[in-house]
Amino acid sequence: MKSLYNFRSILLLIFLTSAPLSGQYEASANLKEAVTIRKFDQPVAFDGIPDEKAWEEITPLNMVMHSPVFGKDPTEITEARIGYDDKYLYVGARLLYRDATLISSASLKRDYMGMGGDWFGIILDTYNDKENGLAFFTSPDGLRFDAAIQRDAVVPMPDQMPMNISWNTFWDVITRKGADGWSTEIRIPFSSLRFQDKNGEVRMGLIVQRWMPDWNEMDLFPAIPPNWGQSSFMKPSQAQEVILSGVKPSKPVYLVPYVLTGLESTNELNSTGSGYDRTDNPKFEPGLDLKYGLANNMIMDVTVNTDFAQVEMDDQQVNLTRFSLYMPEKRMFFLEQASIFDFSFGGNSNLFYSRRIGLSDDGDPIRIYGGARMTGKVKKWEMGFLDMQTGPLNLKNSSGVEEEVLPSENFGVLRFRRQVINENSFIGSMFTSRIGVNGNYNLTYGVDGIFRIFGDDYIDLKWSQSFETGVKNSSVNEHTRISARWERRARKGLGYYLGYSRSGIHYNPGIGFEMMDDFSSIRASLRYGWIPGEEKKLYSHSPEIRYMLMNFIDDGSLMSLNLEPGWNFTSKSQWEGHFGVAYNKEHLRDSLELLEDELYINPGDYEFINFTGRIMTPASKPFYLMIMNHTGPFFDGSRFSIRLEPTWNVSKHLELGAVASFNWLEFKERNLSETSQILGGKIVFMLNTAISFSSYIQYNTSVNEVMSNLRFRYNPREGNDLYIVFNEGRNTYLDREIPRLPVYSVRSLLLKYTYTFSL
Repeated sequence: MKSLYNFRSILLLIFLTSAPLSGQYEASANLKEAVTIRKFDQPVAFDGIPDEKAWEEITPLNMVMHSPVFGKDPTEITEARIGYDDKYLYVGARLLYRDATLISSASLKRDYMGMGGDWFGIILDTYNDKENGLAFFTSPDGLRFDAAIQRDAVVPMPDQMPMNISWNTFWDVITRKGADGWSTEIRIPFSSLRFQDKNGEVRMGLIVQRWMPDWNEMDLFPAIPPNWGQSSFMKPSQAQEVILSGVKPSKPVYLVPYVLTGLESTNELNSTGSGYDRTDNPKFEPGLDLKYGLANNMIMDVTVNTDFAQVEMDDQQVNLTRFSLYMPEKRMFFLEQASIFDFSFGGNSNLFYSRRIGLSDDGDPIRIYGGARMTGKVKKWEMGFLDMQTGPLNLKNSSGVEEEVLPSENFGVLRFRRQVINENSFIGSMFTSRIGVNGNYNLTYGVDGIFRIFGDDYIDLKWSQSFETGVKNSSVNEHTRISARWERRARKGLGYYLGYSRSGIHYNPGIGFEMMDDFSSIRASLRYGWIPGEEKKLYSHSPEIRYMLMNFIDDGSLMSLNLEPGWNFTSKSQWEGHFGVAYNKEHLRDSLELLEDELYINPGDYEFINFTGRIMTPASKPFYLMIMNHTGPFFDGSRFSIRLEPTWNVSKHLELGAVASFNWLEFKERNLSETSQILGGKIVFMLNTAISFSSYIQYNTSVNEVMSNLRFRYNPREGNDLYIVFNEGRNTYLDREIPRLPVYSVRSLLLKYTYTFSL
C-alpha cells in the first residue's frame, strides 16, 4: 500500500503548489470590446420567421466573407439577429437569395453538415474560456446539427475533425422557404447551456456562420481571417464576446428511462473443441439516466444499467505501423463536456480514454452497472468528476470453457483546470483510478499547463505518473510520461512546432491511450503558408517539412526516424490536397506483425523512401471523393496502399457512401506477397428529419468477416428516440480453422426506446 500513500501525498502536493497561481488570472484584463445582446421586451412567435417588432428592434450582425476571398462583402444578404428572454436564447435570420432556386439541402439526416447544401448557425463559447464551444446549425429543411468543439479547434490529427458531432443537447429550430430566400429561428434553452453569472452579467463568445454551396462561400460574424487553416471559422479564441444581462443559469432535471428488448445469437466453441454451439439470448432490460443541476454552474449525470445498443459500429482498419490503432468515442454519456477530461500528450495519446470503460481492448462489450459524472465551473476552476462501475467480462477460451477475463472494476477520473496569466493559458491536474474487485489497482496523476506566450505561439507541458499492482516504483523515470512542445498555430506566414516526449518502461495509464510505449521522441515541423489574392485559384497553400526521431527508452538507441517534406493546398473551388515524400529509417528489435498470423517484418535495420498523398474533390458538389495513397519501398519490400471514400448525395432523402481500402505488400527477397482489402458501403435514407434508416456493411479480408449494422431511428424530438438495430458478424472463409467456423459469430436484433421527462 506504499504506492497508494505516495499517490495521496502527490495529490496533496499538487493542490498546495497550484494555489499561488490563482491570483495571476485576476491580474489580467480582457481588452476586447464586448457586444451587448438585447433582451426581448415583448414575446416573439417561434415560427421560423423573425418578423415581429421585437426582432426588428435588434440591429443585424455585420457578416463578412470568410471564403473564398476574406474581407469582401458577402454575395448575398444575411440578416442575422440574436436575442433572449428569461428561458431561451434566440437566433433569427433571413438568408436572402436573389435567385431562390439556389436554395439547397443536401440531407435530412440528424447531425449532417455536408458542404453540398445551405446551412446557417452559431458557435457559443458559453464559459468564454477561448477554448471550447458548442455548435448549433440548421439547413433550409430544418435539420438539427449540434457538436462540441475543444482545444480551440486545433486539429488533433490530419484525418480528424476538431469537433465531436456525436454530442447532442435539447434545442429547437424552425425554418421557412420563400421567394426571396429562406429564414430560420433557433431556440436554445438556457438549461442546455453551462455558463457563469458575474455581477448580473454573463459573457460568452459568439460566432455566426452562413454557407452557400453554389458560391463556395462562407460568411462570418465576426470577421475571422483564415490564418489558422481550415478550422479558422470555428475557433472559440476568435469569437466575438457578447454580454447578456439578468440571465440566471437554471437547474434542469431530466429523467431518461429506456427499455431494451430483442434477441442476440452467438456461436461459440464447445467444451470439447469439436464444433460450435449456438446460444440464443433473449433480452429485456430497463435502464435509467438522470441529469440534475446541482448548482448554477454544476451539472450531474447519473446512469443505471447503461446500454449503448444504438451506437454505430466502428470503421474497420488495417494497421501497417508500429503504433496502436485509435477508435473514437461514440457513446453519448461520455461525450457531454468531454473537453474537461482532455489530457492530451499529442496525437491520440491521452491520460483518459473513455473507451476503456465498458469495452475490452478487443472491443468486447462489458456491462456497465452504472455511474455518475459531474462537470462545471466553480469560480475560476473548471471541474470534472467521473465514476463508473462495470461488471466482469467472461469469455470462452480455446477449449470452449468460460473464464473470467476481466473482473468487475471501478473507474474514477477527477480533473481540475483554470485560466492563468491570460485568456488563452491554463494549468490543471488530473487523477485516474482503475480498481478491480480482485484487489488489483492502477492509479495515475498528471499536471499540465498550456501557455500563450505571444501572438500565436503556445507552450504545452504535461507530466504524468502511474502506480499499479505488482510494479515497484523504484525510479521516477520508469513510471512517468512527459511531453513538452512549442508551436506556432497560425497557418498564414511562418509556422513551426518543436516537441519532446518520453514514456517510461513501467508507465501504464490504466484508463488512458498510448500510441507507443517505452520511447523518447523529438518532433519538429517548419512551414510557410500563403493566402493568395482574389485573382488566384488557390485559397491557401503551404510547403512543410516534418521531422520525427524516436529512441528506445532503455538505452537511447534509434527506434525510428522520419523526415517528410510536403505541400498542402486548398483551392477556392474547395479542392484539398497534400503531397509528401518521406525518408524512413527503422530499427526493429522484435518482429512487427502487419497481418495477423500471416505477415511479419523481421527484426533488423531498414531504410527506405516512400510517397504519401491525399486529395479531396469539392464537397460542395452532390458527388465528391477523397483519395489517400501510400506507395514505394516498405521495410525490406514494397507497398502500394490506396483508400477511396466516395459520397453521393442523390437527394436530401438519400445518401450513398463507400469505403474501398486496398493494400498490396510484396517482399521479393523473401518470396512473399500479401494483399488486404476493406470494402464498405453505406446507405442513409431520410423520410424526414424525424425518421431515418441507415445501413453500414463492411468486409475485411484480413479477418475474413462481413460486419453489418442496420439502424432505424424515429426521433420526433430531442430525448425521445425509438431504435431498431440489427448487427451481424458473418464469416466468409469457414474452412480457415479447424473445426469449421460457423456462418456467423454473432447476430442480434434489438429494439430500444428512450423517453425524456423534464421535471
